[in-house]
Amino acid sequence: NPIGKRIKFQDIEQDLEVTAVLTNTPHNTHLQFDVFIPMQNKKSSTSNSWVNSGFATYLALKPGTDLAQLEAQVPSWMKKYISDQVQQAIGISYEEFQKNNKLGLFLQPLTDIHLYSDFAPNTELSPSGDIKYVYIFSAIALFMLLIACINFMNLATATATKRSREVGIRKVLGSDKKQLVTQFLTESLLTTSFATFLAAGIIALLLPTFNDLAGKELQFFSFLNVPTVLLLLAFVIAISLLAGAYPAFVLSSFKPLMALKSKFASSGRKNSLRSGMVVFQFVISAGLILATLVVYKQMQFIQHKKLGYNKDQVIVLRDAYKMGSEKVNSYKDELLRNPGIASVSRSAFVPAGETDNHVQGIFKNNEYLRKFFFYDVDEQYLPTLGLELIKGRNFSAELKNESNKAIINEEAAKILGLGDNPVGKTFKRAADPENEEFTVIGVIKNFHFKSLHNEIDPLVLAYNPYGGLIIKTKNAEVSKILDFAEKKWSKFNSQQAFTYSFLDESFEETYRNEKRMGIILSAFTMLTIFVACLGLFGLITFATEQRFKEIGIRKVLGANIGEIVGMLAADFIKLIFVAFLIAFPLGYYAMQKWLQDFAYRIDLNIWQFILAAIITLAIALITISFKSIKAALQNPVKSLRTE
Repeated sequence: NPIGKRIKFQDIEQDLEVTAVLTNTPHNTHLQFDVFIPMQNKKSSTSNSWVNSGFATYLALKPGTDLAQLEAQVPSWMKKYISDQVQQAIGISYEEFQKNNKLGLFLQPLTDIHLYSDFAPNTELSPSGDIKYVYIFSAIALFMLLIACINFMNLATATATKRSREVGIRKVLGSDKKQLVTQFLTESLLTTSFATFLAAGIIALLLPTFNDLAGKELQFFSFLNVPTVLLLLAFVIAISLLAGAYPAFVLSSFKPLMALKSKFASSGRKNSLRSGMVVFQFVISAGLILATLVVYKQMQFIQHKKLGYNKDQVIVLRDAYKMGSEKVNSYKDELLRNPGIASVSRSAFVPAGETDNHVQGIFKNNEYLRKFFFYDVDEQYLPTLGLELIKGRNFSAELKNESNKAIINEEAAKILGLGDNPVGKTFKRAADPENEEFTVIGVIKNFHFKSLHNEIDPLVLAYNPYGGLIIKTKNAEVSKILDFAEKKWSKFNSQQAFTYSFLDESFEETYRNEKRMGIILSAFTMLTIFVACLGLFGLITFATEQRFKEIGIRKVLGANIGEIVGMLAADFIKLIFVAFLIAFPLGYYAMQKWLQDFAYRIDLNIWQFILAAIITLAIALITISFKSIKAALQNPVKSLRTE
């Protein structure tokens, strides 16, 4: 019974008493926690600042509350409570401030948090998803299903001659069209049902692998509820009708006498429909191949783009600040004694991964300009991250009054309008009560301190060493450096666990959703192509059977294997080129929309489309050639025998 027991927490002065035990939260909630503590234990919770967004706020609405009406009132609350604070902080009215800034309160349904939030990852209570990717993969899955249905219809109608005698006998024995349609639809339902059970088994087996790949925690049995089962049953029936209706009506329409003789020709209408279905399959296949190539190229672009800083062999000890300023400095000195460590910087700001993020208003000539990003750093920040100083000097621990000096990036220099040599020019930080004046002592080359989804913003580096530690190692074994750092850590901070991260891994993590999308998209693409090729293989088999005698005659007249294969492949190749004419404009539009999320991205060029076409054609030709060559090698005597 834990009630009444007391627990000591780091960073909280007094022990806390256990007053309740809650049921474990389900895996599909964004509110994952170990402990709830009283709000008053956080000093910042008593702040009266309306511009501080450090806490998530939940509203329980009364039944019958009009959400739209409530949301309409929110801007007036903001104006009422924040106007004076904006005026006091930066000296301009709230209305003027809102012209060039976005500041407001927004209501979001609890059920929308996981898939529809667009906040920065470090502001979310748990990793969020993205509805965009749900739509993308749902569409791909639907297209795969349609391709499978099309294959079923194509093969069922293309091989109708093999069941013609059965249809003829049933009609002679008294079966009417309705009975035959029912029979074929039942066969379609049984096939779909068997496929569904088979798919369920495969899902249960592969779900752990998918979870690892997608970074999810989906559980198979959590989907086995009444609404899902009913929806699945409805889906099975719908797919059975979609895939089975057309073949059922085609087969049941055979005339008994012709069916018993197995003599009928394919109508032009049926051939046109079959050709249209082939085109549809390869529109999807070519489009997915193009999308996979573009995603791969964009990820390669991100991997190899010059970021303006060195992310390799950099270790971040974010929690080092918890040991206190004096101990942190002593710990830093101990680390520098290791010959494998090149430099150590103290700052809470890193260009990737979890980081502090200060945005403050900037004054120039006593007029509010705009918001800039502010990073508090020490004199080792530039060499540790390999930032390029292009004008002026770095900070120095030996000089006094460095706290009112600033190093700015090229973007900040441009926006401030400081000319060709900004060194020695001044500006003010609006957040300071006295509008503290900063003197520019240096300019660094622009570097990507945020994701490549965003353009480079103006950045100010101010001299104020605080936060964790950033360690730049030499070409030594990192494991030995970590062992050394952990051993020294326990000397200064025995109560706090030693935790670390690698800057390059944090950078990779920034784009994990896109990378996962690329891998899953590749898997979907391969499956889609495989299903499309199965259908193509069936159709080329049917085509060779239909033209069996023609192939024999052509061989007797001197046609070689290449000419026979070319004859059989020609019609399908034409259809694939028609598919390209449809797929590539759609693919261009879709990938341009996806690339819009990146401020720095590749350009779509003709070679990506050519490569997608070559891959699609190569796969199709291999599929076609396998059966065509086999047909071309047949002895013509077999095909020229009389019936």
